[in-house]
Amino acid sequence: MTLTQEIITIAMVVLGTAITRFLPFLAFPAGKPTPKYVQYLGKALPPAIFGMLVVYSLRNVTIFSGSHGIPELLAVLLVIALHMWKRQMLLSIAGGTVFYMALVQFVF
Repeated sequence: MTLTQEIITIAMVVLGTAITRFLPFLAFPAGKPTPKYVQYLGKALPPAIFGMLVVYSLRNVTIFSGSHGIPELLAVLLVIALHMWKRQMLLSIAGGTVFYMALVQFVF
């Protein structure tokens, strides 16, 4: 890339970042109530993303070879237990991920 292209690329990245940061505040000012569809998305998207994460994480698990899906099953059970206990999605995801990585690295 030439210097001009690098400057243009950096400027576009900065502009894109600024737009995504400021647009919600411009579209939904503090004095107005949040639209119903945005409230709905705020409630519906986290479980949908969590479901997509589960499908993505388990898509290549084979129970007929390797560790037979045991570390994945144990990690999923831990995620469920953590979520039922604390009801914090970040804790559930992080705890399950750390537990799975420890199982894969040190046990299986």
